[in-house]
Amino acid sequence: MVTGATSGLGLATARRLATLGERVIVVGRDPARCAAVARSLPGASASDAVDWLAADFADCDAVRRLAAEAEERHARIDVLVNNAGATYAQRRLTREGVELTLAVNHLAPFILTTLLLDRLRESAPARIVNVSSVAHERARFDFDDLAMERGYRPFRAYARSKLANLWFTYELARRLEGSGVTVNAVHPGLVRTALGDRNGALRSVGWRLIHVAYRKASLSPDQGAAAITHLATAPELENVTGRYFVEGRPAESSPASRDPAAAGRLWALSEELAGARTTSR
Repeated sequence: MVTGATSGLGLATARRLATLGERVIVVGRDPARCAAVARSLPGASASDAVDWLAADFADCDAVRRLAAEAEERHARIDVLVNNAGATYAQRRLTREGVELTLAVNHLAPFILTTLLLDRLRESAPARIVNVSSVAHERARFDFDDLAMERGYRPFRAYARSKLANLWFTYELARRLEGSGVTVNAVHPGLVRTALGDRNGALRSVGWRLIHVAYRKASLSPDQGAAAITHLATAPELENVTGRYFVEGRPAESSPASRDPAAAGRLWALSEELAGARTTSR
């Protein structure tokens, strides 16, 4: 199951997994695009090889419905790739009062993952792969300013959400110890995607200039997807959990990301924002 699978990194990951012969569930926001991607994947002609589900990750209720539909339609979920992500030029809030970047990039995958944990445990050995970013190294997380009323910037919001991805990964790994379900995070590299295109003309140019400046390190979506696919399928990683990878190699994330107290605090806050305690301690 790959979220954000209708373009860029998610689409490339879905294609790689389908090429390997895996049954793929495409998840995106637009039903028509999800259906088109599903039809285009290798093996799509087989009746049960590819499925798709649609949900707006800015809507917590939609994410809950997505999880319920996934459980209803699939007796097994062996791998969940939390790839969907976004940035926004202007500060926007969900109805829960959460800044939208954090809601889409962290809260939505938190809700989806925790609601699917029973199915993942039943499918064990199973894996969760959270797509984070090296941007987390520059993040500052103010638990008292979830709405980012003080100094909103698109990159600051994005970096904060990627730090949240790591806290979620490490805390979830601790809670899943011994369950047969592993969870790891990956920075797939500086991938050329349309992530910054919603930020207005000036900021979109800025994102593109970053790729020009670091063009030797800049990767295509397919190259970036290789790291995600490796975490999702490599036999040698079957029992590896609670780790951070950079372009497929184990790495150390920032000191802030390894703060267990902050990770626990984010978990409790996420449960509160989700409206219910979704997993046992």
